[in-house]
Amino acid sequence: MTYRAPVRDIAFALEAIAGIDNVAATGAFPDYDTDVATAIIEAAGQFSEEVLAPLNRVGDLNPATISNGNVTASPGFADAYKQFAAGGWTSLTASAEAGGQALPKALELAAYETVHAANMAFGLCPMLSLASIEALEAVGTDFQKHTYLPKLVSGEWTGAMVLTEPGAGSDLGALVATATPTEDGKYLLNGQKIFITWGDHDATDNIVHLVLARLPGAPAGPKGISLFLASKFHLDADGNPTAERNSFHPVGLEHKLGIHGSPTCVMQYENAVAELVGRPNEGLAHMFVMMNAARLAVGVEGVGIAERAYQHALAYALERRQGASVWTGERNAPLFDLPDVRRMLVTMKAKTSAARAICLSTGVAADMARHAATEEERKIWKGREDLFTPIAKAWSTDVGCEVASLGVQVHGGMGFIEETGAAQYYRDARITPIYEGTNGIQAMDLVGRKLSMDNGESAKRLIEEMKTTLHQLPSIYSGKPVERFANAIESVEDATLWLLDAKADKARAADVLAGADSYLKLLGDVVGGWMLAKGALAAKAKLDANDGDAAWLQGKLDLYEAYAANVLGHVSSRLAGVGQGGELLNRLTLEALAG
Repeated sequence: MTYRAPVRDIAFALEAIAGIDNVAATGAFPDYDTDVATAIIEAAGQFSEEVLAPLNRVGDLNPATISNGNVTASPGFADAYKQFAAGGWTSLTASAEAGGQALPKALELAAYETVHAANMAFGLCPMLSLASIEALEAVGTDFQKHTYLPKLVSGEWTGAMVLTEPGAGSDLGALVATATPTEDGKYLLNGQKIFITWGDHDATDNIVHLVLARLPGAPAGPKGISLFLASKFHLDADGNPTAERNSFHPVGLEHKLGIHGSPTCVMQYENAVAELVGRPNEGLAHMFVMMNAARLAVGVEGVGIAERAYQHALAYALERRQGASVWTGERNAPLFDLPDVRRMLVTMKAKTSAARAICLSTGVAADMARHAATEEERKIWKGREDLFTPIAKAWSTDVGCEVASLGVQVHGGMGFIEETGAAQYYRDARITPIYEGTNGIQAMDLVGRKLSMDNGESAKRLIEEMKTTLHQLPSIYSGKPVERFANAIESVEDATLWLLDAKADKARAADVLAGADSYLKLLGDVVGGWMLAKGALAAKAKLDANDGDAAWLQGKLDLYEAYAANVLGHVSSRLAGVGQGGELLNRLTLEALAG
């Protein structure tokens, strides 16, 4: 099945739901307008369809290989990357000073959805370069900005994020890699890192590693971590790679469930020459510039893989004939005419659309947090960005897995057979809830920090905005679509107030964390419904003005109604999960769980 970029859906979500016009109104992006946005999304979609999508199955069947400490990318990937870089796709949001196009973050996310949908294994490579660019723009030295940034922005070099060690996964405070100062102001890195995505490859002539390590005498735990930059090849006086390779190399490639086309390296550093990035012992804070960028990007991966799985399932349901249609009476009808198949398809479409809108809205919030007119406005938008980031990452990647799983189900037994392609999306999607802090960590971050960082004001402001939309809904719906949204908002409000109250009591810390996952999923469900409700209102306004394709716009109204039926009708179970408390979990001893 051939991927087709949903350009119209993406543009509608970006403009009518996420509100990128707010970003344009700041004046911070003089080269941005609706025509530019449409052209970029269309061009990204075309490249993804024509160049990346045909390589998706190739990479799955022909993983990257390693020989003599060098990694060779899957067939066709290196050439595709050169075309990708030549097209300027690594430079969308970078500063003009570094050679970038200085466009909004939200637009970059919209373009990259098509990349991840077409070929998620490929998309991981430039995604990490984008995160490296953000980190160096934020905390890099003038030399690093002059030497490394332009090459990363142009795509001539790629970046890698180097955190995890065999004994230090999510708990980065346990890492033991070291950085020893030298007389010339450099550092020598030593240690082993694992799970390094695109840590080595042959698509570019250099790779920039941003590595977490400890300086001599650094405090134990997370407060003793610093950030370093190590170039795969040493550079000459003009900043060009020499033939002399730095003293780090891959010693193995992981054999993974999915994303086979993405080389996941075990890297060994043996007196590798490196530079300090930012301030000593503040590396974890600096790395979180990359991490937060990557978290939102991973959420978009979830959207992309969901869209690809949905398109694949829809095509199969329209083509495969089996059973009788309850609507037409046709005996050998397409699967699409089976009510349960259509239920699964509309659930896939609705959840994918909601996740897309959440991610793009987070991107708009990030742009506004930097460029809104006043300090107070920037503070409010920053609160929205911080609140939405764990939802965008965790809820959207859960949607990616759920939609990919439903895609297999639509295919029936054929979905479990590799040749149909549905299984690959399921396998590829499964890493996304683990990437960049597992979804459980996102939930703990949401209730542990993001919810209470401003005494809950960002969450309360969100609830009031959802209520405003609720009051507008009776203009286009009556009955359950409105009632379910009202009940859902009430559930979010109850859970939010309960968590804020519980968090104020340190003795109830286990209760708060026990409800974290349910709260994030509850909030994601309801915010997703809010996004689709906003889309429905915008579509109705266009319908009334006879502005656009009436059938397509009516679909936006129907999509919210389907979401209300299939998602918002079940939020009470999420609310129950928030209140289950830590006492029960404490009673569940190993003996009880094993027995």
